[in-house]
Formats: sequence, C-alpha cells, structure tokens
Amino acid sequence: MAIELAEPQPESGERRFSRRNPLTGEVASESRAMNAADASKVADAASAAFPEWSALGPNARRALLMKAAAALEAKAPDFIDAMMNEIGATRGWAGFNLSLAAGIVREAAAMTTQIGGEVIPSDKPGCIAMALREPVGVMLGIAPWNAPIILGVRAVAMPLACGNTVVLKASEQCPRTHALIAEAFAEAGLPEGALGIVTNAPEDAGEVVGALIDHPAIRRINFTGSTHVGKIIARRAAEHLKPVLLELGGKAPLIVLDDADLDEAVKAAAFGAFMNQGQICMSTERIIVVDAVADAFAAKFKEKVGGMIVGDPREGNTPLGAVVDQKTVDHVRGLIDDALSAGAEQLVGGQADGVLMPAHVIDRVTPDMKLFRDESFGPVVGLIRARDEADAIALANDTEYGLSAAVFTRDTARGLRVAKQIKSGICHINGPTVHDEAQMPFGGVKASGYGRFGGKAGIDSFTELRWVTIETQPGHFPI
Repeated sequence: MAIELAEPQPESGERRFSRRNPLTGEVASESRAMNAADASKVADAASAAFPEWSALGPNARRALLMKAAAALEAKAPDFIDAMMNEIGATRGWAGFNLSLAAGIVREAAAMTTQIGGEVIPSDKPGCIAMALREPVGVMLGIAPWNAPIILGVRAVAMPLACGNTVVLKASEQCPRTHALIAEAFAEAGLPEGALGIVTNAPEDAGEVVGALIDHPAIRRINFTGSTHVGKIIARRAAEHLKPVLLELGGKAPLIVLDDADLDEAVKAAAFGAFMNQGQICMSTERIIVVDAVADAFAAKFKEKVGGMIVGDPREGNTPLGAVVDQKTVDHVRGLIDDALSAGAEQLVGGQADGVLMPAHVIDRVTPDMKLFRDESFGPVVGLIRARDEADAIALANDTEYGLSAAVFTRDTARGLRVAKQIKSGICHINGPTVHDEAQMPFGGVKASGYGRFGGKAGIDSFTELRWVTIETQPGHFPI
C-alpha cells in the first residue's frame, strides 16, 4: 500500500495487473486494476444492498452464513493453489487458513441471535427505555496478505452477521485469494452488492483506499496491517469522524521464567517464531529468558531450530517455506547484521536462496539493537537475557507494540501475576504467542491498534448502540 492516501483521480478505462509468484517469478494471478471511481461504484452497490440485507431476520442471515462456510471449504483446491502461487505459502499453511476461516464464518453465524440489547430502568414515570444494537451500514474491510483467507474472512463475516454490507479491499499481493472469498459468499446466496470486492494495482492503493474512506456510504473501517499504514488510515477516517478498528504490528515477547518447563517453552517458541516463516502479527519476535536458565534454554532452542530446514513450499518437505518477497529478506538481514555488529551472537542461521530464508536465532540481543525494537515479520527471533522476573516484565513492556505475549512457568498463579503486568491485548500462560480462535476477543493495545475482532466483542465493533424510549403515560412538562 502506498505511504500516503492520494486524492481520487478521474475514472479511466479498465486495466489489469499481475501478481507474480515470489519463488518462481511467474504470473500467479491477473486481476482488475480498479481506480477510485471503480471502487466508489462498489461502495454504491453495497449501500444499495444494505436495506435488504439488514432487514433479514437473524436466522435467515445465519443460514446464509452457514452456506458460505461450506462454499469456502468447497473451494479448497482453488484457495490452496492461489495462496501457494501468490504468496509462496506452504500447502499446510493454506489449509489451516481455510479451516480457521470457515470456523470464523460459522462463529459469526452463531452470533446473529446474540445481537441483543437491554431495558434500562428510567426515572421518568411510564417510560420504557431500551438500548438496542443495530447495523451501522456499509463497512470497509482492508485485509493483508500473510494469512489471507483468515484475515479476509475476518474482515467481512461478523459485519455481515450484524446486518451490515461490506466492501473488501483485497491485498495487492493476493488479489485472487481474496476474490475467492467474495465468490464463495455470492455462491451461498448473499444478495448482489452485499459483499463487494475491490482489487487494485499496488501503485493505485493510496488513491483507491482514500476514495473508499471518503465515500459517504462507508460508515466504519476495519484494517489489519502495518502500524505505519494504520495511522494513515486512522487520520483519513478521522476527517469524517468514522470509527476504525485497527489490528496492527507486533513485537510479541515470550518470557521464560526460572521455573519453566524448558522443553515446552522451546517447542512453543519455535512454533511461535517460525510458523509461516515468522510472517504473522502474533509471531514471537523476542524470547526473554531469565539468566538462571538462559544458557540451558539457548542450547535446547538452538538444537530445535537447527533442525528446522527451509525448502521449496511446492514440494512440501520442509517446515519453512518462502517469505513473501526479496524486500523481506533484505529487511530481516539488515536487522540481523545490525545486532551482530553491536555484539549479539548468531546461534542458528545462514544465507538465503532468493526468498528461501533459513530460520535465524540471535542471542544476547539488547534494547539498543534494531532487532529488539523493529518488527521483523520474517524468520528471525532475538534471545534477550533478563536478570529476574521483574526485569523480564520490564523488557517485555519496553516496546511500542502490544498485541500478543506469553509467559512460561510451572506456577500458574505466578504466570497469571506476570501476565497481568504485561501490556498486551493477548497473553498466553504456557502457550505460544501464535494462537487464534474465532470466538476470542482478538486485538492489541498501544501501537498494535485498538478495537476487537471475534465473538461477542465483534458485535460491539460492528453495530451501533441506540437509546430508544416508549412513553406509556401522559406527559407532564414544566412549560
């Protein structure tokens, strides 16, 4: 996405753009390169579809969403092929994406009858006061490429369940994958226009997103992506007083205390750091280990990660596959080189072969290194040594981010006490930082964003709370 959101440009003829496979360089997909005027028409169609969709009863919406979940699963071969070709995903990662995405739709379907309200006692005689949750209107969902089915579906499922219509702004890096989501919902019987898809060439992203945010029919925006772009979107939306749900970057810490089960901590840290090559917002980016067990943990972790080989994801024979582009390799390499030049030690690593980059473990990382501060979003994790529990907590909180975190200890009460002191939207005790379920309130604090996806928390994000009264007695007024 462009750094700045440009002003809308005049409508032009239809163009197309190509997304290339990051591993082979071959064309992975071709999609329509929409401009601002094209995107506005999609928003117009969503606005026109809103009265019909919002008027449907909860069980009618539930039935259609259940059909959509089945339609998504029926497209498994297409989704897997699209993800593997557009972003170099492994077959396993693509399959997991589809499975969780279908679960997200079914969870949203279950929520249609949970969009409740309440009767509030009034001091006014004969006044029945109610708080009602109602659909907002047209939602704009902007989804990223790294978990494209999960996050694309998350951007649309709960808004639809709440009676809103949605415009899904597809990622320029996986437009075909995101378009398949819209196709599945259409096949399930969603009214025309209720879920619109916008695809655009990378150079047009600012123009297109700016036009959608400005469009009068768009009432709320949800965005998952980088903190930098999230701030730009929030500023643009603020000009129109439009609420924004932001799920942004992370620098997730995993704390290993002196009484931790090191074998369990090693397994969780390896999974959290290197699943999908570290290209997950919840990825473990900092392992903070107290000095008493740091050497023992480092030895076990080195052995574990040293056996995690990178290879061609199309062959499916290795736990690590390709990263999304050469820019990621260069960024991660820069973080590693900066840390090594400042005194850190490389325990595991090696040279990348194009976008096939091996897992890297960098020990003795300190807060003055970029690897401690900057989100890597790639196959590298820093090992930070803490004096004690208090120091570990301070190091965990020494970041602008606050999405996910984890703490390992055999003492559950101690783990809960530590978890309460970590400033993050999510924290797992004796579990990995990478953990997502459709019914959970997912989101962060600080530079990781605000608002929550998932379960009943999602209802708050995608409905408007109204106060409605009914007078049952004659009025008495002072004038």
